[in-house]
Amino acid sequence: MQPCLYTPIYFSSFSHFTEHEISQTSSRMQHYISDEESESEVHEDHEVREDDEKSDGSSTSHGGNFENNCLYNMCLLQRRRRPGWSLGQVLDPRAKWVQEWNRIFLLVCASGLIIDPLFFYALSISQSCMCLFVDGWLAITVTVLRCMTDVLHVWNMWLQLKMAKRYSFTAMVGGDGGGANGLRDTSPRSVALKYLKSKKGFLFDLFVILPIPQIILWVVIPSLLERGSVTVVMTVFLMFFFQYLPKIYHSVCLLRRMQNLSGYIFGTVWWGIALNLIAYFVAAHAAGACWYLLGIQRAEKCLKEQCRESSGCGLRILACKDPIYYGATNTLRDAARLAWAENRKARSTCLDNADHYDYGAYSWTVQLVTNDSRLEKILFPIFWGLMTLSTFGNLESSTEWLEVVFNIIVLTSGLLLVTMLIGNIKVFLHATTSKKQAMQLKMRNIEWWMRKRQLPQGFRQRVRNYERQRWAAMRGVDECEMIRNLPEGLRRDIKYHLCLDLVRQVPLFQHMDDLVLENICDRVKSLIFPKGETITREGDPVQRMLFVVRGHLQSSQVLRDGVKSCCMLGPGNFSGDELLSWCLRRPFIERLPPSSSTLVTLETTEAFSLEAEDVKYVTQHFRYTFVNEKVKRSARYYSPLAWRRYKHRLTLTSLSFIRPRRPLSRCSSLGEDRLRLYTALLTSPKPNDQDDFFD
Repeated sequence: MQPCLYTPIYFSSFSHFTEHEISQTSSRMQHYISDEESESEVHEDHEVREDDEKSDGSSTSHGGNFENNCLYNMCLLQRRRRPGWSLGQVLDPRAKWVQEWNRIFLLVCASGLIIDPLFFYALSISQSCMCLFVDGWLAITVTVLRCMTDVLHVWNMWLQLKMAKRYSFTAMVGGDGGGANGLRDTSPRSVALKYLKSKKGFLFDLFVILPIPQIILWVVIPSLLERGSVTVVMTVFLMFFFQYLPKIYHSVCLLRRMQNLSGYIFGTVWWGIALNLIAYFVAAHAAGACWYLLGIQRAEKCLKEQCRESSGCGLRILACKDPIYYGATNTLRDAARLAWAENRKARSTCLDNADHYDYGAYSWTVQLVTNDSRLEKILFPIFWGLMTLSTFGNLESSTEWLEVVFNIIVLTSGLLLVTMLIGNIKVFLHATTSKKQAMQLKMRNIEWWMRKRQLPQGFRQRVRNYERQRWAAMRGVDECEMIRNLPEGLRRDIKYHLCLDLVRQVPLFQHMDDLVLENICDRVKSLIFPKGETITREGDPVQRMLFVVRGHLQSSQVLRDGVKSCCMLGPGNFSGDELLSWCLRRPFIERLPPSSSTLVTLETTEAFSLEAEDVKYVTQHFRYTFVNEKVKRSARYYSPLAWRRYKHRLTLTSLSFIRPRRPLSRCSSLGEDRLRLYTALLTSPKPNDQDDFFD
């Protein structure tokens, strides 16, 4: 719609208004458009058209309403010219790329939970100087990794600003938005405000990416080390859990939101097992990092006690001269530090082994706190965490309250995590193996039955092949039972979607209305035929119509002099259309028509079937649809033409003019003359001159 088309109306209708009246009416209209966004132009254009049509119809009798409508249209156009929020269009949470991003972001959250405990390993004790320092290179590496995850968190926050709730987006695209309020709720600004005001929205996402570990590691810890407060360092570092625990809850909320949105996360059972193992690994990693940090605290406590017993030792000596150490070799020139470094009693008591001091549950950390290998320093606490959580912690604890509390938390968490892990994996494995176990039980029952009935080996092998191919095609899913349990309306819609294109391949069904096609599709059933199986033989009663979905069939017919005519049916083709002439014949004959060809599967074939009773039901209950001239013309052309072509082919065969040397491809000539191709299959019986196809 072009705004210039409304310009003559505006000027002609405002000519007798005063400036004061226009300003008052414009101010009354502001509340209609204050919350609308520039992205909702389509809705506004629709409202403008409706108001314009109403005003055109009532301009002669309701001049005041017409003028108010024009004022409202003017306000809408002015609002459209105003710049809005540059948030872009509202995102659909059900979009495929959004769900893929949610899966990636879930892995990013798991990576963040793994990265944060690595800050603890930046603290170490110098073996030569017996002082506490920060490993600079490890601190830089962990900080960079944390910043990378924070950048992805920020990108996710930007997407959440434009992400509509599922029910809001459904109302918007479904047209049930509740009028102006519904449109306002799905505008970019309202979606962003909902995210900003939500309890688990913007503020919560912002809190979990605050650089608390970075500030503690690069600002707080060096200042404490310079003051000599070495034992306070570990206590301050434990403030890290002030952010880490909400971060775990944030990941759990994301996990539940993904499950509520789509019903699954990654769609496979093995991913579910992997997520549970990752969660267990993260818990062991966090427990091991805390164990390492508390071990350093116990070692520093031991060194502090030895320092007090030594003459000339101050608490500042327990902290290295350079709080952040990058590996540069510095010569000790301070006499007090040199004397402390040569204190053999303190070294043997606190750092050489754990036999001379009560380390309690941290006895294994003695060999780690002075270890220069960063990889060993990280992997061994993870091993300790996995071992402790899995074995419910066979720990020898001291009487210190912090150690006792830590051990209680580790033991309780290990009990809960192991129970949940075993339970979830059992559920996932049962979901994976239950169908296979049911299949194996069914095969055992079939084998017992075949032995009891003493079936020949050939029959047994055919039964086994059928069951294997059926399992390979459907993986144990009973499609008919699944669709049968759905509500009737949903079941009809799904079958209509699946079968419509195949049903319309039948010339007689091409001109039917949707009601008839829906009833036909609703009665269609799914069938699977193994390779080399004979579906029907020439001369057998036609039991059903088949619509090929996947695979190929060979249709063969023995002509005069024993000549065999063959053609191939592929996906999109059908057979058994003799039932159409049988149902339309008047007077009706209960005897089923004979099959004019033999159908053999060339490979595993999946097809939809329409039984003879269902074809009869459709033709009898919807007989009025066959009064349509197009349908009558198709039916009259369909059966007689098949008979004439059949007689003509027999004549040519007897004269030896044509000898089919290879199977004819039905699919290749489908685009040239679809109707003649179908009738050339000789699948209709000879019509009688006395018979009529319609009442």
